[in-house]
Amino acid sequence: MCGILAAVIGAFLLGSGPEEIRPEGLNLTSTIANPDGFGVVFATCFPAFTGMIAGLGLSGDLKNPMRSIPLGTIGTTFAGMAVYSLVAIKLAQSATPDVLAEDQFAMARIALWGPSIYIGLAAAAFSSALGSVMVAPRTLQALARDRVFPVARVNRLLATGRGDAGEPINATYVSVALAAVFVALGDIDFIAQILSMFFMVTYGTLCSVSFLEYFAGNPSYRPTFRSRWYISLVGAVMCVLMMIQMSAVYALLAMAIMLVIYLGLRRSRRGERDLAAILQGAMFQLVRRLQIMLQKNQSAQQDGGWRPSFVALTQFGDRRVAQFDLLRWISHRHGFGHFVQHMKGEYALDTELLARAQLTKLVKRSDLSRAGTFVDTLIAPSFENAVTQALQYPGISGLPNNSILLEFDQEHPEEIPRLERAMLLAASSRFNVVVLRSSTFRFGYRSSIHVWLTPETLPNAAMMLMLAYIIVGHPEWRTAEIRVFACIGTDGDEHEADRLSALVDQGRLPIGSKNIETLPVESQARIETEVEYRSSDADLVIAGISAEQMKGGSLTEVLQSHGAANDIVFVHAVEEIVID
Repeated sequence: MCGILAAVIGAFLLGSGPEEIRPEGLNLTSTIANPDGFGVVFATCFPAFTGMIAGLGLSGDLKNPMRSIPLGTIGTTFAGMAVYSLVAIKLAQSATPDVLAEDQFAMARIALWGPSIYIGLAAAAFSSALGSVMVAPRTLQALARDRVFPVARVNRLLATGRGDAGEPINATYVSVALAAVFVALGDIDFIAQILSMFFMVTYGTLCSVSFLEYFAGNPSYRPTFRSRWYISLVGAVMCVLMMIQMSAVYALLAMAIMLVIYLGLRRSRRGERDLAAILQGAMFQLVRRLQIMLQKNQSAQQDGGWRPSFVALTQFGDRRVAQFDLLRWISHRHGFGHFVQHMKGEYALDTELLARAQLTKLVKRSDLSRAGTFVDTLIAPSFENAVTQALQYPGISGLPNNSILLEFDQEHPEEIPRLERAMLLAASSRFNVVVLRSSTFRFGYRSSIHVWLTPETLPNAAMMLMLAYIIVGHPEWRTAEIRVFACIGTDGDEHEADRLSALVDQGRLPIGSKNIETLPVESQARIETEVEYRSSDADLVIAGISAEQMKGGSLTEVLQSHGAANDIVFVHAVEEIVID
């Protein structure tokens, strides 16, 4: 068969054709009136190239498929490209475009012996049909043996072979029936376009998987024949573009059918590695590279503005969720959160197993609440030791953490001494310190946030306002109103009030001027009275901790202040935060 085709091609290339159909010189860019679009022409001609990979379907019959398939596929691809290029140049040299458009058998008028073209067409058609008859049944049989089809009886029927070689008799009958259906359609060009879509889907999928497997870095993916990742990427993109050019409707239909088949296979083949695992591996590698890149450009990233990157540490896990809720509100869009549960004890197998079980619960909680936080467990003999380890955690964003979130129950003030040591340790490590004093109020209706500022805590104002702004950005707080109360001395120092208003205006924070009040107060007792009067019904109160209070040993008194408030967040900013 190959000899016949070689002889026919030679007869065509050596022919010259009649004088009346020859063009004046060689012009490879000549056109005709009302030509078909590139997509239609490509879809019609492309099936002629698909025979190059026939060896893939016969891999089971090859002596050394690992060597023969790459060499055969690449060799036939280049040989085919050379032949088709020569044929195109010969056609352009021997006949005008109008003649080629009107006469589908113009090659017979050009060849040395015209009937040889018809013989070559028959040989080519028979060769393609023979290749399809040999490849298609074996492909169906292989799919059935892998239990791809949803019906077990169909898998058994198509997987059945005859003889020692296991010839796919039943799969051959099915293949012939499918071929007969398409032949009955009668329109060869239409059938060619359908076939081209199937082949494009197949090639695009192969290229996509090759590209994703490269980035996933899966050690189990060890192809004998390796290609460059960018070649696979270009191949996948080109396949999608060509599908759309051929027919956008058929392309979307083909992708939808692929999606349905994939979802069906995923349901019937649970526990096996699928596309989700490949994408997960690729995402792991992408995140790793992004984190390395962010770390290298850490200083440049910090110049772009401050954003919270919190590590939250707790001992209570499932028994309290207020701290977890606050962290997920902060981490919803503008910030990053790492929630860590401290498991008290020495590291050993039993504590490790308990930690893993608790981690599973935390992951489930994070999933159910749609939290954008990373959860973890930490085994340490004491809470203070756990704090020292948590402060050294790398940030999940690729940048280091800049804040720590702690929590205690309003009804359990005995927890405060433990927090004092953690707060001092974090502040000395240049971490912003945020402490939540939770209550049974559980943030009420999430409709109001009150920010209380004093002259001593004004250096924390930027962070306090930013946290309020970030929290109201969460859907659960979408109706919340932020109110700011600035306590000034009885001498009426309006300078601090003006500074606060300028801070809000320049930072474009969603706080109207009517929501900013200045209150002349002469003592802490007066502040307590004002908080009780104005914020006893607030869903969340944000207050500051000054540097003097952090160093002066009065943290217990500070954390127990504003007793009339419900849930309250105390903020001590170590960083100089600019709202711009």
